[in-house]
Amino acid sequence: RMSSCLPKLATAVLSHRLRALFILTISFVFFASVMFHWRTGEDTEGQLYSLPTEIRCEKFLPHSPYTIASEPPPSPGNVFFVETSEQTNPSYLFTCSVESAARTHPGTRVVVLMKGLANGNASLPNHWAFLLLSCFPNVEIRPLDLAELFSGTPLAKWYLQSYHRWEPYFLPVLSDACRITIMWKFGGIYLDTDFIVLKNLKNLTNALGMQSQNVLNGAFLSFTPKHEFMELCMQDFVDNYNGWIWAHQGPELLTRVFKKWCSIRNIQDNMSCKGVRALSPEAVYPIRWEDWKKLFEAISSSELHKLLKNTYAVHVWNKLSHGTRLEITSQAFLAQLYSQFCPATYAKMKKD
Repeated sequence: RMSSCLPKLATAVLSHRLRALFILTISFVFFASVMFHWRTGEDTEGQLYSLPTEIRCEKFLPHSPYTIASEPPPSPGNVFFVETSEQTNPSYLFTCSVESAARTHPGTRVVVLMKGLANGNASLPNHWAFLLLSCFPNVEIRPLDLAELFSGTPLAKWYLQSYHRWEPYFLPVLSDACRITIMWKFGGIYLDTDFIVLKNLKNLTNALGMQSQNVLNGAFLSFTPKHEFMELCMQDFVDNYNGWIWAHQGPELLTRVFKKWCSIRNIQDNMSCKGVRALSPEAVYPIRWEDWKKLFEAISSSELHKLLKNTYAVHVWNKLSHGTRLEITSQAFLAQLYSQFCPATYAKMKKD
């Protein structure tokens, strides 16, 4: 019976050869597409969250001279942002930080790691910030798996000690731990989510910024992978741990490690040694934390240009400034930064 069916089957296929060819072509294209996306996901580290694509990006991306930025020859490493809380509703400032970094680093992956996404769900929350950031092809949103991040480092055992979670500054301390681990493991650039990036940062290698005369800050870090300085920072984090003192695991840690690294008592005595640089405050902290209210004061365009002449990024000191009302259409320092360096976020703010 089977042998008698075969000639009939062959005749049917031949009589409908065009239809069969069409079906085979569609099947091949579908299979190839699936394989491509599967392999793309395999090549990346960790889970990449899917972003909505069927949106009109032009409404988020008004024409701006800052949309396309010139970039020096590519160097290895991504730009990293980290959110260690469970929040998945980025603020305007958070979104501006990522947007400004994406615009000034068009050939570099800008990776946003969020602890609140580490739940196995492969889609992002329906929030305007994720829709906006999906318009930038170099932005990637990923879950932050802390146990995996700290594995193989001196901080792995520290993280597993659950009693630390009762400490008053645990979230900032956790952020301090993440940034030095990311720099050691992967290298690249780390930025806090309250920076507005003005220029490409890729030529600032093995560098960190001074926030004041003799204090370094880790809100900006740029290091090559497996750098000894970052390794010493991780070891100091564990050896001299005290989660009950504000900044002990952050600025104070980086300051004391740098002084040991350079065998100095005052950072201004030697701001560059053994391949690591301490950048002057104007580079990434042009507004001192004590003067954060200046961000909300009006400033002329000429004054702004003069102030930011040698500045790569502006730290907004969100811990101090987050409750202050900003008149977005004013000539306030911060409003002008939004309009020039994250115009898509600025347009959304004006609309809201």
